[in-house]
Amino acid sequence: MKLKMNENSIFAVLLRSPWWMSGGIAAALFTGTRLVLPADYAPYAFFASLPFFVIAVYLGWQQLRAPSETRITRAMDALQGLAWTEFAAAVEAAFRREGYGVTRISAAGAELELTKAGRVTLVACKRWKVARTGIEPLRELAAARQSREAHEGIYLVTGEITDNARSFAAEQKITLLNGAALMKLMG
Repeated sequence: MKLKMNENSIFAVLLRSPWWMSGGIAAALFTGTRLVLPADYAPYAFFASLPFFVIAVYLGWQQLRAPSETRITRAMDALQGLAWTEFAAAVEAAFRREGYGVTRISAAGAELELTKAGRVTLVACKRWKVARTGIEPLRELAAARQSREAHEGIYLVTGEITDNARSFAAEQKITLLNGAALMKLMG
């Protein structure tokens, strides 16, 4: 049985927050418990605040390793400077490193077909240079995904994605890769 954390639990909310929030809760809980408990039980204040401390350390480590905005901007500028053939080759190589079988296709709305563990994913990356992505290219990818009976879709772009496009992508099982996620994929 696979356990899944409720997305509205305090731990799930803290995992989406900055590290210092968990650190602050841990410190407040430790201090409050030390003040309330009798002196004989004061060492247990550490155990009461331990889960929040662990989350703070984990998030601090993750946020420390995360690329800065300037690094992301430089990486996106470098990707925008590539010609289509270079970019397509780099995307293919990146997905192969992730363990996918990659095939170029000539479908409207998708350029690559990925296969892994019996699952098929279509990738749209032809419009990687656009400054702002709306719903229309995602509709094309969704239509291609349905016509080819693919399980998922991935849309790669170096620019912004509108809020309407993000909500449409969530409804249609389309993963949006831009910014840090795209930088991580491309290495």
